[in-house]
Amino acid sequence: MTSADSSTQAPDPVAPMHPMTPRRYRVAWRRIDGPDTATVALDPMDAPLPDGAPGQFHMLTAFGIGEIPISLSACADADGRVEHTIRAVGAVSRVLADAEPGTVIGVRGPFGAGFELPGSGDVVIVAGGLGLAPLRPVVLAAIAAHGQHRRVVLVVGARTAQQVLYGEQLDRWAGSGVQVALTVDAAPPGWTGHVGVVTAELARIDLDPDATTAFVCGPEPMMRFTALHLADRGVPPAAIQVSLERSMDCAIALCGRCQLGPWLVCRDGPVLRYADVAADLEVRER
Repeated sequence: MTSADSSTQAPDPVAPMHPMTPRRYRVAWRRIDGPDTATVALDPMDAPLPDGAPGQFHMLTAFGIGEIPISLSACADADGRVEHTIRAVGAVSRVLADAEPGTVIGVRGPFGAGFELPGSGDVVIVAGGLGLAPLRPVVLAAIAAHGQHRRVVLVVGARTAQQVLYGEQLDRWAGSGVQVALTVDAAPPGWTGHVGVVTAELARIDLDPDATTAFVCGPEPMMRFTALHLADRGVPPAAIQVSLERSMDCAIALCGRCQLGPWLVCRDGPVLRYADVAADLEVRER
């Protein structure tokens, strides 16, 4: 050990690395976002990976346990720090969600196709459950556009109030001009907000279909019905972007585990236009 504190050392010099080799990132901080969900901020120890775009994902490695795909919930800042919101549903995700500051995690990527923000018009963002995590960079990018879009609407749905992600941030986004609507499936005592599915909440919002670009992420049934609702109200299917989830392993379109019809989600998605995948969304994942 040198006299320098290893936690404050600069990243190792840039060196060629195979894209399948995880780069080392250290957990800078961890925030609990729900009973089984946490966000971790990761600082590069090696040369930082290329900047990711909203909707893209990284492959995160819990060394000695395994590797899973996790969407970016904040794209890289000037120092290469990235954020991931992780729900603990298995052995690898549990270790990653529980990772305390100082823990070293492997990161590969970014992978896949991301969301494309329009240059003008209305931005409508519809998130179900953990789907708000990959949509968070879209919200932040729309806010950073400083009035480039005529209106930014965010509809958030969750099973319970305890599972609503980024509660304080929702308030800040509303204060920044985002029209935020929140609904839950089951209301606790004292809940004064809306109860029901996101499509019911979305129906309360006036839309200019010809000026709307929609971004949708959540459970597949929710995405299917949301996209149908938007299309029925006149939003062109090509203007509706959905983020798909399928079992991904290699992240580079070799293993075929994430195939959905003609698509390999890790390569062609996870973000695809509803016009292209409407029929495929009717196919259940095995």
